[in-house]
Amino acid sequence: MNQVTATIVKPLPDHLFRVHGLNAEMRWEAMSGEGYHTPIDRFFVRNHTSTPIIDVTTWRLRVHGAGVRRPREFGYEQLRAMPSRTFDVAIECAGNGRRFYGTQQNDAAPGTQWGLGGIGVARWRGVPLKVLLKEVGLLPGAVDVLPTGLDAPFEDYGHVRRPLPIGKAMDDVLVAYEMNGEPLPPDHGFPVRLVVPGWVGIASIKWLGDIEVSSTTLFTPWNTVFYPDVTTQPVKSAFELPWNARLPLMGPHILRGRSWSGQGRIVRVEVSLDGGLTWRQAEHHGQHLARAWLPWHISWAPRHTGPHVLMARATDETGATQPPVTPRHPYGYAFDAVVRHPIEVVNG
Repeated sequence: MNQVTATIVKPLPDHLFRVHGLNAEMRWEAMSGEGYHTPIDRFFVRNHTSTPIIDVTTWRLRVHGAGVRRPREFGYEQLRAMPSRTFDVAIECAGNGRRFYGTQQNDAAPGTQWGLGGIGVARWRGVPLKVLLKEVGLLPGAVDVLPTGLDAPFEDYGHVRRPLPIGKAMDDVLVAYEMNGEPLPPDHGFPVRLVVPGWVGIASIKWLGDIEVSSTTLFTPWNTVFYPDVTTQPVKSAFELPWNARLPLMGPHILRGRSWSGQGRIVRVEVSLDGGLTWRQAEHHGQHLARAWLPWHISWAPRHTGPHVLMARATDETGATQPPVTPRHPYGYAFDAVVRHPIEVVNG
């Protein structure tokens, strides 16, 4: 069965997604048995309004502002002909994990009640933003870069837009036109989007149509009203299991999951199979990338039937480790506490 929504183009089957109004959260069990990258058909969707259908033959990307010498417009084929880079990068909603403020900490936060499925890792290909900025002649006094999306204006706030400091813009930001080897699908930003490694998803503006380079600090609703104090993402971990999964007593089972951080590589993952009483170090496999995630696994032979609580906590290369409790955030951002994942062990 497909969930019906007027705002998202791709199918949203129940076994892949939980639909939250304008948004679709990936079910973590949908990553079980998959490779390193999140397949496009199960990549989460975060929209402010609805997915626009853009005519690429008339689309242009305008780069302008007081911080550049030579304002220019770039067509789609022009961008595709420029020097490209390919990166494996995670994009994660700032509110990913928000529902656990309420369910685990009894202090619910307003907004979409994401579990842990507001994240995906894709192989993005495109033009480094710094290449475009050099093409238009970046001035020494440039301060901020303001990308703007072409989706419909959000309420009275206008088009979605959020400034980046020039240092980040000239570092590792990508103007992407491919996702997992295919042209960007409509829901994920066609014809081009920004990909901002390590930063909250709102920075990776979809359906990019305009980039202003300013000589002063810029402010928009998306860095004052909605996301005033968030940039890099904290450490998180998730099991590739359904919530309240039922596992047979006969084992052993190989439990798999993934951990990630916007601050750097994951260097250690520990798993508790008894609700936090004891911890074992998980084994790593797959790639080990800073701006994506680290797959891991652990073997478990349950000794009795009944309810169990699985927990995973990761540590990144900065030394940040998932805590037992996340301090309250008024908007429900930055939830990084260890999530208590309930399962049931059954005979059979």
